[in-house]
Amino acid sequence: MGQRVLVTGAAGFIGYHVCEALLARGDEVVGFDNLNDYYDPQLKRDRLARLAHPNFRFTQGGMEDAAALHAAFEAAAPERVIHLAAQAGVRYSLQNPGAYVQSNLVGFGNILEECRHAKTPHLTYASSSSVYGMNTRMPFSVSDDVDHPVSLYAATKKANELMAHAYSHLYGLPTTGLRFFTVYGPWGRPDMAYFKFTKAIFEGRPIDVYNHGKMRRDFTYIDDIVQGVVRTSDRVAEPDPAFDPARPNPGRSSAPWRVYNIGNHTPVELGRFIEIIEEAVGKKAAKNYLPMQDGDVVATFADVEDLQRDVGFAPSTPLEVGIGRFVEWYRGYYGV
Repeated sequence: MGQRVLVTGAAGFIGYHVCEALLARGDEVVGFDNLNDYYDPQLKRDRLARLAHPNFRFTQGGMEDAAALHAAFEAAAPERVIHLAAQAGVRYSLQNPGAYVQSNLVGFGNILEECRHAKTPHLTYASSSSVYGMNTRMPFSVSDDVDHPVSLYAATKKANELMAHAYSHLYGLPTTGLRFFTVYGPWGRPDMAYFKFTKAIFEGRPIDVYNHGKMRRDFTYIDDIVQGVVRTSDRVAEPDPAFDPARPNPGRSSAPWRVYNIGNHTPVELGRFIEIIEEAVGKKAAKNYLPMQDGDVVATFADVEDLQRDVGFAPSTPLEVGIGRFVEWYRGYYGV
């Protein structure tokens, strides 16, 4: 028998793919999304159209709207909650911090309250590699302290982990946070660099390359991410019996709370990443080299040993293959 799963951000990039995977294995899925205009809502509606299935229901609403969220929980009676809705984007958080407070803090508080009162067996939620902030020790480990964020977006994701821990400790709510590392693939977000690069190259416009291309990212293909999300949701967080409060490990707890990195464990320099896109498109990019932007970090590199051990997470998609699939989707979707 399948599970009843509530997925927030169901019309988003990762949320859409997670819903698709859950439906394919026989779960009953209730999607929740506000379809905001942070990027083209038509892309979100087109994703939802592909989720037409007898076991899929959709409710439109924002997490900040406590009444709408409560109604979705009442209708779903979920056995699992996968919370992927958020105000995304590091750079936009410099321009509109209020949107992040409402969605990522107030909204996440509403999610926790609903899970507490509904006695939800497990909440899995999206954190971000951006929580590592000024940390330069590589690879990033969940055992590292993450107390120096360099963007408000990162600070809200760190806050989510702390809020979840409080609920896990006080109310016994099992929660697991996933720190995503630069997810890419078909049906992706237009505000992401790989999407912008592809669009600009096809249109013959120059691309903006920050820090003169001397940045490294742990690019992770969407199918690998989805595998990790679904497996993590299935594995209910438990207290760590070896947790030592005298020497606390930031990635573990005596409460039913966990955080994991979910990435490819193979960072690639931005210059090489652009070359792979150029090869897939079949055209060279004109490049506009720029200095580092506020809120950005030079490199990301995920230590995924814990997730590999606990749920068998094993990313297997080479960057050349994943980018090729994205460019093929882009050509078809936009009729290039």
